[in-house]
Amino acid sequence: MENMDSGVIIPMQEKPKKKWPLPKIFAVLILTVIVFTGGVAVGRGDLQLRGLSVTKTRPGPASLDYSSIDQIYGLLKSDFDGTLDEQKIIDGLKAGLVQAAGDPYTVYFNAEEAKTFNEELSGSFTGIGAELGTDELGNIVIVSPLSGYPAEKAGLKPKDIIDAIDGETTIGLSVDKAVQKIRGPAGTSVKLTILRGIDKPFEVTITRQQINVDTVKSSVDAGIGYLKITQFTDDTTKLAKAAVADFQNKGVKAVILDLRGNPGGYLSGAVDISSFWLDKKQIVVSQKRGGQTLSTEYAKSGATLKDIPTVVLIDGGSASASEITAGALRDNGAATIIGEKSFGKGSVQQVECLSMQSLSLTQTSGSCEGPMLKVTIARWYTPMGANIDKQGITPDITLSISDEDQKAGRDPPKDRATEILRSKIQ
Repeated sequence: MENMDSGVIIPMQEKPKKKWPLPKIFAVLILTVIVFTGGVAVGRGDLQLRGLSVTKTRPGPASLDYSSIDQIYGLLKSDFDGTLDEQKIIDGLKAGLVQAAGDPYTVYFNAEEAKTFNEELSGSFTGIGAELGTDELGNIVIVSPLSGYPAEKAGLKPKDIIDAIDGETTIGLSVDKAVQKIRGPAGTSVKLTILRGIDKPFEVTITRQQINVDTVKSSVDAGIGYLKITQFTDDTTKLAKAAVADFQNKGVKAVILDLRGNPGGYLSGAVDISSFWLDKKQIVVSQKRGGQTLSTEYAKSGATLKDIPTVVLIDGGSASASEITAGALRDNGAATIIGEKSFGKGSVQQVECLSMQSLSLTQTSGSCEGPMLKVTIARWYTPMGANIDKQGITPDITLSISDEDQKAGRDPPKDRATEILRSKIQ
């Protein structure tokens, strides 16, 4: 993720150590054997739900020696003073194997965890209403609190570090596992320990609630259409098309596309939204692994807002799919970018659905009914070749909203966008 630019970051090794439960110890023991006998070569960002048409062969051992795993399990079975749950041990083995890849966005989900993950992408879930990510040191951070929901009301801000969840350190947690810990039934509470810049750590207790993400909001004022996209979920394109059709009916002459606080979502949504402004076959984004271009996403037909003066608003909470959209419109000369530098979440995750009995694939699109693997397969690059991951999108005009602005209800970036667009349409 993008470097934290506000104050001092507490190095991970300086945090207190976390006590792990016995089942997790078993999983780590098994994983340790795998790592040292054969080696292992194997986040939420934009999701790709289909395989790439390139070879997946990567450096690593051709196979792993599992004999020592059976040896450890035999010792546990004969010596452990307690009951061993076979399914938990198997799930722990799979999760540990994936965790050894060292990428916070590459995660194994058991069936229950996969269900929760899919609920989030559907736009409706129970939690505090915040997208999580990691910074360069592996700290769990707030990417963006969703507008109007508990995390925002509690005062959480983009790039806040979550040091502990209910008193347990976040050291070693993947993003998705942290999400699992923060989630819970509506009406219950979760306590987060927050690090913000050089300030002293502080605690916030947040009451969970049902999160129903209204991903698209729109309005028209004096010929300028305002389109706010809060997240790229499975209904975003449909809602945005309806808003754009309304713009056309009302004779809109310019558009503000507000992607502030948008943590991302599906790649297809970013392509669809960009296609409102771009001609068919203009590049939206490329996926690269190392120096190899794996695939390129192009705009679709129907550039209904082509040549309409447009300003895109971004901030530190704009990540992944929103960064792709902003980069595509700017690089193709379709928009001016105003606001703050975006988060810098530019890795590609592919969802692989797994059978309940083994790691064999059962499907590569749609929601998983059982366990699944979310794996980072590449990095995003804008049409002009800029790497989004850890770099973010730098605005053409940098403007922010101060605490005083917020209290007074002022929005300088939006006001500046309106000013620029009015000068163009007049």
